[in-house]
Amino acid sequence: MDTMTLHLLVWRQPTATNPGRMVPYTAEHVSPDMSFLEMLDVVNEGLIKKSEPPIVFDNDCREGICGMCSLVINGVPHGPDRGSTVCQLHMRKFKNGDTITIEPWRAKPFPVQKDLVVDRGALDRLIAAGGYVSVSTGGAADASAIPVQRDHAETAMDAAACIGCGACVAACKNASAALFVGAKISQLALLPQGHPERASRVRSMVALMDEIGFGNCSNEAECEAVCPKDVSISNIARMRREYIRALLVG
Repeated sequence: MDTMTLHLLVWRQPTATNPGRMVPYTAEHVSPDMSFLEMLDVVNEGLIKKSEPPIVFDNDCREGICGMCSLVINGVPHGPDRGSTVCQLHMRKFKNGDTITIEPWRAKPFPVQKDLVVDRGALDRLIAAGGYVSVSTGGAADASAIPVQRDHAETAMDAAACIGCGACVAACKNASAALFVGAKISQLALLPQGHPERASRVRSMVALMDEIGFGNCSNEAECEAVCPKDVSISNIARMRREYIRALLVG
């Protein structure tokens, strides 16, 4: 099997308060079958052997469902594979001799903590502001007993696919969290279990977006283009309708 040699430019930043810079590395003997994170693992093994600090990056399930991996690769959150997370990106997408830039999410609400790790606690605060239901939904049998219109159920499921990685914020020139918030609001507004907090949810989450410092959505769809779960910007339109409804009917 042919292997590749790649030239990496990686953002290194020792702490949240220290300045960062791009540092060049060479990744040798890279198999096309490696995932992007496995390639970084190999680079880190080499750094550790040389008693140099490894590159710090977020990762967890490595199955594309936890939303932890958060790298901007060649300027694109999650890299060149549309509808995929970084952990599912394979090195066969690159060619021998390529130069790859690797940076953290860049947005004011996501401050860099170290190297490629950012603090995405702002998304947790948005969920705490309303991205939940207070009623007991019971077990599976109880849930099945509640009639839900089929297209509502399917649209809610599509919105629920959001894994909260924050790529939508990182891709947006305004650092807007509208796609993330829109997905959560759509998911719950379309299901009967979400109706008790339907109006207060959208008012609280939209207000908190502004308070935290997320920018406004200007409908340019970069968020949808990089979303690893293909969450549609139609959820942003539904969020706006829900907001107007909340203002009118409470």
